[in-house]
Amino acid sequence: MRLCCQFEAESVPLPYQMMFASLIKEALKNSSEEYFNKLYYYDHNKRNKQSKNFCFSVFLKNFEFKDDHFVLKDGLNLNISSPDKLFIVNFFNGLLKTKSFKYKNHFIELVKVYLLPEKNIFEEKVTFKTMSPIHLTDKRNRPLSPYDENFTKEYNYLADKILENYRGVGLLKSIEFTPIQMKKVVVKEEIKEFQRNTGKEYMFLESYEGTFSLQGEVSDLRDIYSLGVSLRRSQGFGMIEVI
Repeated sequence: MRLCCQFEAESVPLPYQMMFASLIKEALKNSSEEYFNKLYYYDHNKRNKQSKNFCFSVFLKNFEFKDDHFVLKDGLNLNISSPDKLFIVNFFNGLLKTKSFKYKNHFIELVKVYLLPEKNIFEEKVTFKTMSPIHLTDKRNRPLSPYDENFTKEYNYLADKILENYRGVGLLKSIEFTPIQMKKVVVKEEIKEFQRNTGKEYMFLESYEGTFSLQGEVSDLRDIYSLGVSLRRSQGFGMIEVI
């Protein structure tokens, strides 16, 4: 399922991904604190680093960049995708209770929420475009380009874990990832844990956006379409759309 959440807003910070990751957490907590805690924590408030069953993207409308933030003239859309109906229900109910949200000096106000149509996947090879950037690393935590010879191998490892976490069964068949027209983008993120560990204000993540194809088992492709294609999907990476 896919939702589009329209917000009125005057501005958002340059590293806005964590703003909307925080909004999603707030909505889930307002819907069901039990569900929120189960998703993000375990064993007396230890952080649950298991992959989450959703991804999201943010579309800023008619904006200009000023200092360290975006000035918006027509608001923004938060698009969120998940095959997990329990997640969607909790997020939707919590968002209706939240309605307005403050992150530092930035405010957003909910206008409306509606379902986005999903494309049907019936073939073993599908062309996609990114709605939010794809970030993938190797075992040494070095960023990988989709044109790197090891990209498909590392992506298969990631996709297998994501699918296993969601449905209890990993990939039914290896995925072939083929870049079509992709370019590098560097995403700036403001993450407290990173700041504590490094003393640096921002984390810079080498990522990629554009068009690509996936070839594999149809049921795998359907779930990947809903779950996203990236590390850090719950932080605004890897949401995709069928072309």
